[in-house]
Amino acid sequence: MRWSKPLRLHLGVLVVASLLCTSAPIIWMAFSHGSDAAVSAGAQQMRQMSLRLIEGYRNTLQGGTEAVALASTLPQLVSPPPEDIKAKQQFFQEVLRNVPNATSVYAGYPDGSYLQVINTARRDVRQTLAAPDDTAFAIRMIARGNPADIISTLAFLDKDALMIGERNVEDTSFDPRQRPWYQSVIQDGVPVSVGPYIAGTLNVPTLTIAAPMRDDGKVVLGINIHLQTVSRLLDAGEISPRARAYIIDAGGNLVAHSDPDIMSRIIGLWSRTSGAFAATANSFDPSLETVVRLSRDPAFAGGGLARVDFDGKAHLVQIAPVSVSGLFTGSVAAIVVPLEDLVAEANRLLRRNLFIAAGFVLAGVAASVMLSRMVSRSLYRLADEARRIGDLDVGEKGGAHSWISEINTLANALAASRHAIGQFALYVPREVVRQIVNPETREIVRAKRQDVTVLFTDIKDFTTISEQHSPEEVVDTLSAYFELLNTIAERNGGTVVQYLGDSIFVMWNAPVADISHAEHGCRCALAMKAAIDGLNEANLRNGRPELLTRFGLHTGPAVVGSFGAISRQQYTAMGDTINVASRLEGMNKDLNTSILVSAATRDAVADRFTFRPFGLAAVKGRAEKVDIWELVGE
Repeated sequence: MRWSKPLRLHLGVLVVASLLCTSAPIIWMAFSHGSDAAVSAGAQQMRQMSLRLIEGYRNTLQGGTEAVALASTLPQLVSPPPEDIKAKQQFFQEVLRNVPNATSVYAGYPDGSYLQVINTARRDVRQTLAAPDDTAFAIRMIARGNPADIISTLAFLDKDALMIGERNVEDTSFDPRQRPWYQSVIQDGVPVSVGPYIAGTLNVPTLTIAAPMRDDGKVVLGINIHLQTVSRLLDAGEISPRARAYIIDAGGNLVAHSDPDIMSRIIGLWSRTSGAFAATANSFDPSLETVVRLSRDPAFAGGGLARVDFDGKAHLVQIAPVSVSGLFTGSVAAIVVPLEDLVAEANRLLRRNLFIAAGFVLAGVAASVMLSRMVSRSLYRLADEARRIGDLDVGEKGGAHSWISEINTLANALAASRHAIGQFALYVPREVVRQIVNPETREIVRAKRQDVTVLFTDIKDFTTISEQHSPEEVVDTLSAYFELLNTIAERNGGTVVQYLGDSIFVMWNAPVADISHAEHGCRCALAMKAAIDGLNEANLRNGRPELLTRFGLHTGPAVVGSFGAISRQQYTAMGDTINVASRLEGMNKDLNTSILVSAATRDAVADRFTFRPFGLAAVKGRAEKVDIWELVGE
């Protein structure tokens, strides 16, 4: 108490002075460097996210390239359809499963035969082919036996590659030898990239990767990637809602764009003109001219960031080549992001932090007062915790944490005391523990003579039950049984002094005084019997043993308190009263009863309970006979 005022005063002065000394330079630094940091952070974020986006597009091209390279080595693909048609279809289906962004994979033969497997996951593809809704793959086959004998079919397979429909295609004018991918491979004799151009079967703009068969250079394999799929791969929305990405070919022409509206216009233009006027698409995005110029600058063509102005607003531009394995040479991907989108969040955080810094200065005085109150509150909580421990409220509580290590040390010591007393209370009657730890009542636990009511219980044939069941089942059954009896005893004001095997020893009027101890003992015995009857019904349903319990109840004088050696004592009761109660419990077996009480107990509560007399009976180990009564009910 002597130091409480100086501590509060010193803490207040220290907190206010510290805040004033630190907040001023922090605010100045935030203003001077915050904007530059926001731009750098935005640029770094864009660099990482744009490279990841471009890598996804490049991986799609790489997957198509590897699939075509693998297909060119398979001997089953050399012969024209319908030879080995099953093996060809299965391989092409597996390619589409492993290159999910591919639209179709196909093979063209020097006799004009053609086999194409199409991924129909897209709804527009199914609509174009008039395929059933559950179609997973479409098979386009053209087999040319002779000019007058041409087989042209379109089959539909489900996801398990089972046939669900097939129809003949009357238009047999399609000839793979006239397609740009076939002609490019035949001309160069090496894998090539072609496109964009209009695909023959789906009649949509597409990019193609094609290669000759290793064993027959006149057989050409190809894989298509729809321009709409390319647009989806270029989605830059994760970087910024206004970010856009697009692909430019080696001639500086716009191939694909992330903006769905612009992409629809590009596809429409290609579909109408078959690519004859593709350069017109360059007018769809005003940034294209600047980006084409930057793509030819070595400082930016390899992935460097450029800061340029479009429409009077600053933008960051990231350019990266997308060629794969020598294909699509000269093509680049560009990502354009408004600078204010990248720094908007950082600027918002900067302004917020400035307000917070100013708020800290204003809150300094209040913080010093609150700090002193926190210290005092911590001490009050510890005092309250000590009072709860004294009342034996030893349930686990949250620790009282403080900024002061001494308070935390004290809190930890109290927590350890609470745990120790809680464990102690599991083995000693709770009321006895309460009186032991209370300095004002510690003398009560010393042995002294007084009247008590004593109850003993025992389970019939428990030895047989233990023999017929596993130790684990016996322990589980007894645990539930003891928990039930212990709860009833405490509810009726009794103290469970001891567990004796399958028996319990309950006492009233000690250690807590109880003028109605005989009444409470009788009522407890009846409640226990009723509860055990309910427990037995549940045990029988669950395959557990039935616990038939006998009770003995006697009222009389006994010596109650702590007994034992100096270093080890036990709280209990001794005397003839205790022995008689125990013998009464055992006599239930011979009399076929459940609850036997002595005349002393019966006389104390005769007007409140119903009894059945058995008369005087000899009690083992006692010369004088005892008047025995059966407790029937209230």
